Amino acid sequence: MSDIITIEQVAAHAGSEVTVRGWLYSRNGKSKLQILQVRDGTGVLQCVLMRKEMSPEVFGAAQDLGQESSLVVTGTIRADERAGGIPGGYEMGVRDLQVIQAVKGAYPLSLQERSPEFLAQNRHLSIRSARQWATLRVRATVIQAIRRWLDEHGFLPVDAPVPEPAGFEEPQGLLEGSGLRTPGSADYPARLFGEANIMAFGRVYAFGPTFHNGKNGSRRHPQETWGVEAQAAFADLWENMELQEQLVTSVVREVLDTRSSELALLGRNAAPLEDVVPPFSRMHYDDAVALINRAASEGAAAPTGDGPLQAIAWGAELSRAQSAYVAAQQGRPLFVHHVPSAAAPFYVTQEPGRPETSRSSALLVAEGYGEMARGSEPSADLAFLEAQIDRLDLPREAYEWYLDLRRYGSVPHAGFGLELERMVAWICGLGSTQEAIPYPRLQGRIYP
Repeated sequence: MSDIITIEQVAAHAGSEVTVRGWLYSRNGKSKLQILQVRDGTGVLQCVLMRKEMSPEVFGAAQDLGQESSLVVTGTIRADERAGGIPGGYEMGVRDLQVIQAVKGAYPLSLQERSPEFLAQNRHLSIRSARQWATLRVRATVIQAIRRWLDEHGFLPVDAPVPEPAGFEEPQGLLEGSGLRTPGSADYPARLFGEANIMAFGRVYAFGPTFHNGKNGSRRHPQETWGVEAQAAFADLWENMELQEQLVTSVVREVLDTRSSELALLGRNAAPLEDVVPPFSRMHYDDAVALINRAASEGAAAPTGDGPLQAIAWGAELSRAQSAYVAAQQGRPLFVHHVPSAAAPFYVTQEPGRPETSRSSALLVAEGYGEMARGSEPSADLAFLEAQIDRLDLPREAYEWYLDLRRYGSVPHAGFGLELERMVAWICGLGSTQEAIPYPRLQGRIYP
């Protein structure tokens, strides 16, 4: 009886007879020869059927198979550098074929160009496509690599509730959570709870979904995104940036080492990723503004394809195009630090001597992608936070638990949030973060 293997294992079974279970990706051939491309979720294998080497019934069944028919093929693995597939260089000389379910008629997503709208409407099927397959395998590796690095560097995974009991990041966007007794927000599920958790465990992270409200979502950016929020006690802005650059470098290296075939399938030029090595450059917000305004005055184009680069007034957040421009001048990831206090969450420490700037940072990447992560050093000062709550006229009772963290053992601390879809889009070279999540949820789209 032949061993049942996955396609990614074929190299270890060259010269042996094995069995592979999967789906028909494509088929071509003539009356005496059929070549099937079979996928099984781990790769794609070229399977060669010769009429003279099998029964007429089996060969005839192969000729009638429609795309995505499920099947089991048994045969000998041969090394052949001309053979396509993933991994390439191997094919199966088929001895037997068993059809599990034969697809009748045309497959809705047959191998031809389809509009993005059509693919989105049929995501339950388009997820099988080579491009989506490669992207989501990279996504899985990114998730594993993020968790591994954090676990190995003393960060304990501690979950946070969704929704959280107040709109901490955007006080003006408080909403009444269904069944909640206090204002609720589903926008930022872990950042503030991480501060509570570090007082118990030192270093923590939460990995999960974030749900953005209507004004933050669009047909371009999903309203559900996934990401990691990490916090560390006894850390400051500078150590926080070091942690981020070490994490990002480790993740990129693991993808390059284990998913080169997927990147090649996506047509991703790996050279910019190879250049992701620490230390990343640090640029003060003041210098970023000067760089942008000088380029705008010279008529520079936005690297995002949005026309000419726009000037920025000091105090404003960098737009996607402006962030992308700053990163493009480096060609590698960099941090813009000391973002204006007016553009930072109310709880972030203000720089002594320059209270108009905050101890926060944005991690920018090149190639038009712009901001990928944000970090900050929340204030450990009870009086400062009380004054901020009064200044913004926030509901004091919703923040009492957060103020308790400054009453009982407050310490300097810092943390960062990294959005998974942005990181995957950058690593894969995708045109949209919609491609970087299995089932994107957009304004007006909840199907499938």
